[in-house]
Amino acid sequence: MTQTHGAGAARAAESGAAGSAEHPEIDWIAAERSPEFRELVRRRGRFVVPATIFFLTWYLGFIILAGYAPDFMGEEFLVDGLTVGYVLALTQFIMTWGLAAWYLRKSDRVFDPLARRAAARALESRPREPTGRFERAGQEEVTRR
Repeated sequence: MTQTHGAGAARAAESGAAGSAEHPEIDWIAAERSPEFRELVRRRGRFVVPATIFFLTWYLGFIILAGYAPDFMGEEFLVDGLTVGYVLALTQFIMTWGLAAWYLRKSDRVFDPLARRAAARALESRPREPTGRFERAGQEEVTRR
């Protein structure tokens, strides 16, 4: 079990982000192993990884063109004063907004329903026996005199 120290611990305490201490009724290991949660992770990964690769390729492609093809990037495009470099730079914004909108749409239709099912399954799962950090299950607690 990891412990948070310093400013991170203060933020966690202020925000109520105590993890398993906040929801002792949830068996977090069983929740992670549930088919609903695994499906959520798998489907989200199938979207996020290709989208990230596409974004980085587009962005780094623009940077490489700007560095190694200045003549091409400086060519005028459509109207006087508008260059290929400016058009490609503007497409960076369009691409980012498009990916964000696509993710939000996919999240609303696919990821959020899967997350709700995974959360419901986690709340339904049988809780683990509460044990202290150094206690064994079934061992009576020894008190000091």
